[in-house]
Amino acid sequence: MAVPLTDSEKRKQISVRGIAGLGDVAEIRKSFNRHLHFTLVKDRNVATPRDYYFALAHTVRDHLVGRWIRTQQYYYEKDPKRIYYLSLEFYMGRTLQNTMVNLGLQNACDEAIYQLGLDLEELEEIEEDAGLGNGGLGRLAACFLDSMATLGLAAYGYGIRYEFGIFNQKIADGWQVEEADDWLRYGNPWEKARPEYMLPVHFYGRVEHTPEGIKWVETQVVLAMPYDTPVPGYKNNTVNTMRLWSAKAPNDFNLEEFNVGDYIQAVLDRNLAENISRVLYPNDNFFEGKELRLKQEYFVVAATLQDIIRRFKSSKFGCRDPVRTCFETFPDKVAIQLNDTHPALSIPELMRILIDVEKMDWDKAWEITKRTCAYTNHTVLPEALERWPVSMFEKLLPRHLEIVYTINQKHLDHVAALFPGDVDRLRRMSVIEEGDCKRINMAHLCVIGAHAVNGVARIHSEIVKNSVFKDFYELEPEKFQNKTNGITPRRWLLLCNPGLSDVIVERIGEDFLTDLSQLKKLLDFVDDEAFIRDVAKVKQENKLKFSAYLEEQYKVKINPSSIFDVHVKRIHEYKRQLLNCLHIITLYNRIRKNPKKSYVPRTVMIGGKAAPGYHMAKMIIKLITSIGDVINNDPYIGDRLKVIFLENYRVSLAEKVIPAADLSEQISTAGTEASGTGNMKFMLNGALTIGTMDGANVEMAEEAGENNLFIFGMRVDDVEAMDKKGYSAKEYYDRIPELKQVIDQINNGFFSPNDPGCFRDVVSMLMYHDRFKVFADYEAYIKCQGQVDQLFMNPREWTKKVIKNIACSGKFSSDRTITEYAREIWGVEPSAVKIPPPNIPRE
Repeated sequence: MAVPLTDSEKRKQISVRGIAGLGDVAEIRKSFNRHLHFTLVKDRNVATPRDYYFALAHTVRDHLVGRWIRTQQYYYEKDPKRIYYLSLEFYMGRTLQNTMVNLGLQNACDEAIYQLGLDLEELEEIEEDAGLGNGGLGRLAACFLDSMATLGLAAYGYGIRYEFGIFNQKIADGWQVEEADDWLRYGNPWEKARPEYMLPVHFYGRVEHTPEGIKWVETQVVLAMPYDTPVPGYKNNTVNTMRLWSAKAPNDFNLEEFNVGDYIQAVLDRNLAENISRVLYPNDNFFEGKELRLKQEYFVVAATLQDIIRRFKSSKFGCRDPVRTCFETFPDKVAIQLNDTHPALSIPELMRILIDVEKMDWDKAWEITKRTCAYTNHTVLPEALERWPVSMFEKLLPRHLEIVYTINQKHLDHVAALFPGDVDRLRRMSVIEEGDCKRINMAHLCVIGAHAVNGVARIHSEIVKNSVFKDFYELEPEKFQNKTNGITPRRWLLLCNPGLSDVIVERIGEDFLTDLSQLKKLLDFVDDEAFIRDVAKVKQENKLKFSAYLEEQYKVKINPSSIFDVHVKRIHEYKRQLLNCLHIITLYNRIRKNPKKSYVPRTVMIGGKAAPGYHMAKMIIKLITSIGDVINNDPYIGDRLKVIFLENYRVSLAEKVIPAADLSEQISTAGTEASGTGNMKFMLNGALTIGTMDGANVEMAEEAGENNLFIFGMRVDDVEAMDKKGYSAKEYYDRIPELKQVIDQINNGFFSPNDPGCFRDVVSMLMYHDRFKVFADYEAYIKCQGQVDQLFMNPREWTKKVIKNIACSGKFSSDRTITEYAREIWGVEPSAVKIPPPNIPRE
């Protein structure tokens, strides 16, 4: 019988990670040593692990530049329609391994680094995450960039280069403590500053209406300095650009005549301008109406639109037809996608440029703006919708306020003509909300100013049409679309789960990495004993590896044969981490009550950050850690139940925990989670889902079969019915003894003996003002978790369900999502054309 291959031998056999040819390996070693030498020659003679990381990063980067330059040259010559993805967040994570994967260099680098006596994985761990996002919305943007490059689209991501990204989370005495994420401290090898493309952005000032036209004058100027990061497609030699803007004060900042006396203070005040790109606002699904945030939103929009127009004008084919004004072809050459309402100022800003600068008439400018812009809605929670005070808007952007008023007036005239006398409809549909504080509803502005509006999962898009924007849907139904979110299988399978990738490649080849629907072929192997065994073995290896990581990081020992029950996402009441807590305590009480009985062992892992100002979310973290303190130290429990709070959950931690998970918790109240994308990552990586019929869970159940997920709880209709009737938490508390016991324990300080009143706020919220109806789904959830236990005791049947889930996860590739955006919103076709690599001369 053949001797089983070791991991690294097996890795060399499978070309997914690139063939480690002798020439490549030698070349990489040589390049690595050269970079290391120049790093050290400068100041030191002893290399640190960080020096080795930078040497490798620069070596890999060298392989990108030729392709990057060639891709941009190719776009300049072919002049395709360009796609501009505008987002205030890009949650990129680490770049080194992803670049090696997409360039097919992983094996060559692995071998070269090994020959130099170093460990590739150790070097990868040195890289800081680029944490320029909060959660789903920012990570979606990152997956989209990967897919757009892989599909050969001429696409650009535009955003802000925050000096400080999402805070690092520390847990001290069970509480979340934030610390600044100084991710640029050691420099960023993946970015290239482009000072030659620096642009001015204007704020404040006033508007002058002159015979020569309208002028915005006496403004304050901040400069936008672009930093470019390459975005490689998967093995197609395409390298696109993510351009992030950094705020810089002009050299004459505050040095006007009136300031002559205080030169020192004037130079110190440059910080005020440069604060614009200092820090990411750490709110997920919550609007905080701060002036600095509005400045950030206009800053990215104003710089980006100038850049888009410069590129449009300098293109070879910008002005073929001298009869038309140059901008006639603008929507045929430019698509702007607004990632939520955060870049909504693109609409009035484009209007301002076309009218005030390019001297176009209103109707023509409006037609061009609408045909260019499209809007993606990401949430239906009212507290997340952006509603800017008119007073703040007027002070900061006086010309834009005039334009917004005109847009609104023409819009309302149109509605009034169609629905004469319906004043309530006019009030509901206005961009301006009247009241003690007049506000601008940015979502309404986006729906009016875009030619396409999409939700991010089928159920969410239906809610958008039937409730949030119902009036707008009645006006222009053809404008509304669905684009179910997806994830990139390069990072979320090949990179994070090489073991699973390998067993899949052995069965169906490697084409699925760019056409994930091919995973359907795995349905032929659902009853294949060898495949069942291989899939189960990979999962067990991933669990062992993650257990070792937890032991090393947190000094906790866990039982690797227990169910790894994982709940990772931002902490929010609507995501119902509290429902998970109630299940944990219920399980704990059952074991304590009947310790002789046999139980399926579980390790419950909960992770995620709470917005620093979100009191309830911080209390939820304290509750989770407190429950862990009690359960993990109770000798009656042993290793049958463990509760771990995963500190500082971020992209690089997700890449470790997701491949090790058995059970994925997706338990938001039906109708609140727009899509979710973590749910898709778990499905692709061989975890089973326990979840409500919310967001993309609905489509996951449709793809894999509802019987292959653990679906429980109220549907959207049930929630609506309960809202009409009135939700009474006390009813459930009085009727369900196990629930009453759990709530009393939390309330009476069982989990906080040193501060018995610690969780009174949490209990009072659950009992008297719980918008998300935790108790209403408690019984169904507990029962469903019982079914999880039952199935887990039959490993073969469990693994068969896992295989069915993996096989049916193909729809949830961001390649499919982006193909739909391209065809149905942007009007472009993905291209399979491989740009020739830099070493092959051009025709």
